[in-house]
Amino acid sequence: MIKEISIIGAGLSGSEAALQLAEKGWKVKLYEMRPGKMTPAHQTDKCAELVCSNSLKSLRTDTAAGLLKEELKLLGCKLLDIAMEYAVPAGHALAVDREAFAEKVTSIIENNPGIELIRKEVTAIPEGIVILAGGPLTSDALMQDLINKLGEQHLYFFDAIAPIVSADSLDRSVIFDKSRYDKGDADYLNCPFNKEEYYEFVEALQQGEKHTAHEFENEFFHDLSFRFYENCMPIEELARRGVDTLRFGVLRPVGLEDPRTDRRAFAVMQLRAENVDRTAFNLVGCQTMLKYGVQKEIFRKIPGMQNAEFLRYGSIHRNSYLNSPYVLNENLSLKAMPNVWLAGQFSGVEGYTESIAMGLLVAMIIDSSVSLLPETTILGQFWRRLITPSEQRFQPVNANFGLMPELIGIDKNKKKTEYANRALEDLHNWKK
Repeated sequence: MIKEISIIGAGLSGSEAALQLAEKGWKVKLYEMRPGKMTPAHQTDKCAELVCSNSLKSLRTDTAAGLLKEELKLLGCKLLDIAMEYAVPAGHALAVDREAFAEKVTSIIENNPGIELIRKEVTAIPEGIVILAGGPLTSDALMQDLINKLGEQHLYFFDAIAPIVSADSLDRSVIFDKSRYDKGDADYLNCPFNKEEYYEFVEALQQGEKHTAHEFENEFFHDLSFRFYENCMPIEELARRGVDTLRFGVLRPVGLEDPRTDRRAFAVMQLRAENVDRTAFNLVGCQTMLKYGVQKEIFRKIPGMQNAEFLRYGSIHRNSYLNSPYVLNENLSLKAMPNVWLAGQFSGVEGYTESIAMGLLVAMIIDSSVSLLPETTILGQFWRRLITPSEQRFQPVNANFGLMPELIGIDKNKKKTEYANRALEDLHNWKK
């Protein structure tokens, strides 16, 4: 008997799920509405396009992001291998050449005999077994169909994207190469502010004219209140919290002494490579909703960027997700439609690696009816968070050690390493 499944959305989660299930002998119909219908954030029609930045965060296993990657490797994740193949220098983080990565994933999917890539918008949930992996930019029509069938008002937040600049437009006599605390190679470019430059930059951010929600969203979302997800707060919103917020946050200079002077600047803006050739860099932590002309004027106030050529301006877009703990069964299928599963950010996780993780997890559940993963793992905690109601308002979850059961009697400096060791040992035993 042929096992058939429809997957809606060829982003990170949908692509991972499709590759996993095709390998297990499933006949996969993978639907992607681009390029026939684009989103406010995507630039291409490629599968697994990285929208906000090109970083999948840390590789170190003493970080939650790094531990999650190790868990995924242990379970045979497909996209992480491709990401490593197209990695660009980023210290201990995994950042990728986003165009090359998406091109490779698309090619693998298009040439997989078990996957049919269908370029078509899905406006209603199809019959049969389905994974909804449309992501935070799921089309309005499909969202409305889902809301009607669930009888639940969806939740939502707004997300912002950082600008990208051309490398050859940067003043390298001002900017220096260095990774924070010299961890790894000098993979980042660093723009040092003095005190006067910093406060002038902050004042410009505070006063800069920004886009409003209705300029990016259609009538379906006009009646929704406007709010951001805290982890993706626009830089101008952070600046409005206080003049020193940025230099103790994303522009903190600690560990970034200028190797030419051995002195620490008042604040530092970091730039991260967008591609292997390092011809383009994104402004780390500069996700923004400033108007495009204003962005050019303000970000050129950053030392070394006075003549910066912008390859992409920052922008804001709608991110949607469901109130998962109230609509999901224990196996992550919908209570109202047990043959329909949620995956990716649409299910209530936040982040690239987290989205890949949910695609892998849901594929495992559908193919093998696996039991709950150990509670000592990041993946196990994701699963539990998405099915456990709480009195607090549900917000997307990302990898963090705060999810983990407490380790008692362990030295504080060794605790994160021990969290990782425990998780990987328990996951290895669970897998066996």
